[in-house]
This record gives sequence, structure tokens and C-alpha cells, in this order.
Amino acid sequence: MPTEGHPGASAFRTQPALLPADLEPRRSAARRHRPRNPLPALVLGLFVVFFVLPVLWLVLAATKTDDQLVHGNPLSFGSWHALKANWDALTAYQGDAIFQWLRNSALYSFGALVITLAVAIPAGYALAMTEFRGRRMLLIATLVVMLMPNATLVVPLFLEVNAVHLIGSMWSIILPYAFYPFGVYLAYIYFSTALPRELLEAARLDGCSEFGAFRRVALPLAAPIVALVGFFSFVANWTNYFLPYVMLPQSSQLPVQVGLGTLLDDVPQFNPTVGDLAVQRPELALATLLAITPVLIVFLFSQRFLVTGMLAGATKS
Repeated sequence: MPTEGHPGASAFRTQPALLPADLEPRRSAARRHRPRNPLPALVLGLFVVFFVLPVLWLVLAATKTDDQLVHGNPLSFGSWHALKANWDALTAYQGDAIFQWLRNSALYSFGALVITLAVAIPAGYALAMTEFRGRRMLLIATLVVMLMPNATLVVPLFLEVNAVHLIGSMWSIILPYAFYPFGVYLAYIYFSTALPRELLEAARLDGCSEFGAFRRVALPLAAPIVALVGFFSFVANWTNYFLPYVMLPQSSQLPVQVGLGTLLDDVPQFNPTVGDLAVQRPELALATLLAITPVLIVFLFSQRFLVTGMLAGATKS
């Protein structure tokens, strides 16, 4: 060990100890030179191939003729002329049936959405913020019904709607659509985790009734969950196929999802017995794009509230 008079003693004493802050640049340099793991990029690439390419193919298919769709490059653009021809043929099918189906879908979906929001949000608030007899059993029943596949309820719903003579009317679709237990459960989770009870207690002390506390305090703070329930309800209503297929006997009453099935039946490659009403595959692709466009528009306008609603109740650092 160097002594006081040894030449290396001063050098030994003047070297400062390395602090954690001094080690950080070295660690950062080591991380920069460390080989990157290719697995995340590989997984992301697989997701792009699996999800993005089919959507891109669908968009490009509407710009082609049927021969180009089969024999051409699947990811190439056809022509604007072919797109216009497909549009004219689709809109001429059964006298603008595609627009009638879209209007029907909008009527059924938004009509049921209004009822869903008017029922699900107050029901979720009541389950989360009030105590009453049978509350626990009601919550369990909501969870059980929420987990049941929609197809299992079609036959009981048909029998109930038939008993009140509503088969073939718009209410045979709107009323079952409006029954949305998942929305009740989402509202229950939001109000029980993200709404401070102190605000409601203060409102009650100021003389608000339970409904007044809900309308003046809880509802203004519930915009994210209203948007979340509304979006999920709208998507479920818009994409429902089996229920309107059973309830509605006339083509003029069909929503667009069932209308796409009608178009599919008139494609010669899938049904060789088609006569003069033959539908080409690019026209079917264009109809599919029209069917999914409203859902995309609703998502784009509500995505900010969707993120807030899905993060409601999360732990914050």
C-alpha cells in the first residue's frame, strides 16, 4: 500500500470515487452498443401482414374489374374508371338497396344507442353508488347475461317479440339492441373506481337528491364512460347479423350487414344459379367498405374519450 512519501500515493489520493451519476453515461453507451432484440419488430411485422394487408387488399379490390381482381397483382391499384363502374353497378342493385340498408342500420343502431345510454349509465351508477336489497344478485345477473353469446338469446327474443306482435317492425331490432348489460357493467366499474364519493356526499349535504347528485355531479364527470359505452354499443348494433336476419322478413327493412349476405348470394362464383342480378366481386368489396366506414368515423371522433374511459380507475403514480 502506498505510503505518504511514496510517489504513487498522491495519484492514489486524487482519483475520485465513481458516483451513480458518473456511471449513467457509461451504462447508456453500453445500452446503445448492445444488439437490439429483433423479436418485437418481427411480431409487429406479423401483425401488419395479418391485419393491414387484408384491409389494403379490400380497398384496392374496389378499384378493379373482376378479371383484374383474379389475375392481376393483388396489391395494385386498378383504375378510377373501374371504381366508378363498380359504384354505378352497386348503387343500381335493387334500386339503391345499399343506401336503404345503410339508413336502416343507422336507424336501428342510433335508436338503440339512445335507449342504451339512457338506461345503462344510470343503472351502473345505482349499482356502484347506492345500497339496496338485491343489489348483489342484480350485479351477478348482469355479469352472467353479459357473458352469454348473443346467438343464444335470439330464439327467446324472437318468441318474446312475436308474442307482442312486433316481428317485422323496427322495434323488433331496436329494443333487443338496447338491452346491453356490458354497458351497465362498464358504467358500474367507472363509477365505483373513478368517481370520488366525497363529491356526492357534498352534493347531498347541499340538498341534492340522489337523482340531482347524479345529474349535476356524476354525469358531467362521466363523459369518458358515456363515450366508451356508446362506442361499444354502436359497434355491436351495427355489426349484428343474426338478430335482424331472424326478425326482419323484407329486404327493404334489412340492415347493411344482412344486406351484404344478400349481395354475397348474388355473386356468380358463390351461387351459379344467379340470373340477371349478378353481382361482381369488386362490387361486393366496395359494399363492404361502405359498411365499415361509419364505424371508422365514429371511432375517429370518439377515440380521445375512449382512451380516457378505458383508463378510468387505473392506478396513477
